[in-house]
Parts: sequence; C-alpha cells; structure tokens
Amino acid sequence: MSDAGVHVLQMGPSDVASALHHADAEPGYGPFEVAVCTADEVWQRLAAAPVDVLVVSDGWDGWTRCASDVAVVVVSDAASAADRLSWLRQGAQEVVTPAEITERAWPRRLRAAVERQRVRAATRQAFATDVHTGLPHVGQLIEHMSHLLALREREPAPMALLVLRIEGLATTMARLGIEAAGTLRRKVAVRLRAGVRASDVVASVGDDSFAVLLSYLDTAADAERVGRKLLGSLGETFKVGGTDLAVATALGIAVYPGDGTQPDMLLRRAVGLAASAQATGRSGYANRMEGGMATAANDDQPG
Repeated sequence: MSDAGVHVLQMGPSDVASALHHADAEPGYGPFEVAVCTADEVWQRLAAAPVDVLVVSDGWDGWTRCASDVAVVVVSDAASAADRLSWLRQGAQEVVTPAEITERAWPRRLRAAVERQRVRAATRQAFATDVHTGLPHVGQLIEHMSHLLALREREPAPMALLVLRIEGLATTMARLGIEAAGTLRRKVAVRLRAGVRASDVVASVGDDSFAVLLSYLDTAADAERVGRKLLGSLGETFKVGGTDLAVATALGIAVYPGDGTQPDMLLRRAVGLAASAQATGRSGYANRMEGGMATAANDDQPG
C-alpha cells in the first residue's frame, strides 16, 4: 500500500463505500477505493489485484486464511465480548458494528487497521527470514501454501512441494568455519532460486534443508523433471573463499492432491522422503567427512 490510496474489498451487507464519505471531512486517511464481492469471488479478487483491507460480515469465517496478508475488519451487530476477542486472536485488526462504520471516526479506524497490519507484517518478515539466504522460513511457506490451496478448491490444478536435504554443510562449518558454511548455504539458495520460475517459492526449512513450492504444474510428472534439474544444478561445485566445495543432495517430492490436500501433510511427506532418500554428489571434495575427518580423496561414491 502507498499513501496514494487504500484498496478496500467489501464482502457482506455493510455499505462501506458510502460510509467512507467522512474521509472528505478528515483528509489524509484516504482516498479509499472500494470494490464489492461475494464470498465465492473473494479469493479471485484477492489474487487479481492489490487489497489493503478486507471488510467481512461475521457470518463468513474464511477471512482467517488471509488475515496474515491483509487487514481484516469484521462487521457484527450482535457479537459478544468473547466473540470479539476470539476474532482478534485469530488475526482480525478490527471488529465493528454497522453503526460504527457510519461514524466520523470510521476512516481513521480503517486506516489505523491497515497500518497495524503493515507493522505486523514487517515484524513477521523480520523474524521469518533466514539470515544467511534471505529466504522465507517454514512458517511463511505454510502460509503461502494455504493461500494457494484455498484457490485450488475452486480452480483445481496440480502443484508440488520439493524438499532437498543437503549434505556437506556441517563438514564445511567444521573445516572452514560458520561463515563459510553460511556462504555455501547462500550459494545453494541462489542456484535453487535460479532454477525455478518467479512464481515458485524457495524456502529454508532447516539448517540443512530447502523447500521448493511449484505453484502450478501442467502434469504431476513435471515435479520430477524439475527435481532432476535442481539436483543437476547442485551437483556442480561451489567456490567459497577460494576453495572448491560440493554438496550431496537428497530429494523428496509431495504432489497435490495425490499426496495430501493440506500444507502440513505435503510438507511432512516431502521431508520424510528426503530424509530417507540416498543423497547423491559430493565425491572427492574437502567438505566430505570420512572417519570423522575431512578428506579430499577422489572417489566415485556418493556423498
């Protein structure tokens, strides 16, 4: 959102657009651009255009799936204190009555809800990003998957989650130090990011694991093709501080909907498959451990 305007999506009976005429009397909080939609249209509207605040009636609880991305204002005429507190704990920024949106303070309250959401999102981003790679952590990945899966309920299409378990990071840290290991992780992340589309998501899901969310596939078999491509990319050595280093990678793939229809189900399956898979690569490089000591012996065995 910019100071040029606040994009409001209204779902429900409350006439938000006409109520915002008070913004003219108190300039500086708007202008407000209001679009109206039904419950069936809300996900498409959220995906199609910028939305700063979603105004919903208390009869629709689907807003909880988007409260991390937009400011949600719940309009209720007869909510109890317990209901209001519950909605706020679930992520709503404001709970108001229909009468309150006709008051002079309504534009200020609406803009305040948007600004609080921006601060919350910035705070979450600061704690949800891997310090070495700049990639999102698992929490953000789960959120993104939740939004995509909500869209898939109305527009079915295959998607896949790939988890890549990396061997060689721990021995790099033991031999060259934590800074070198961080640099190696960052270079791994760059190759993964370069190997997928801009619409796909690469995330850090552990000290030695990365996830790649393929947001749209023509067929489920495309996930294996992308996986092989990424394994090939990571099979090339990395230059870190003048030293050639290599990693071995194990791959696990979970495909929606065959392997699960919920984010945690897909993640558990992909992580489990990656944990049990044979890692390939890293033969003959100094960040391979044998008998507890780093070795640069050249051989043909997987790392």
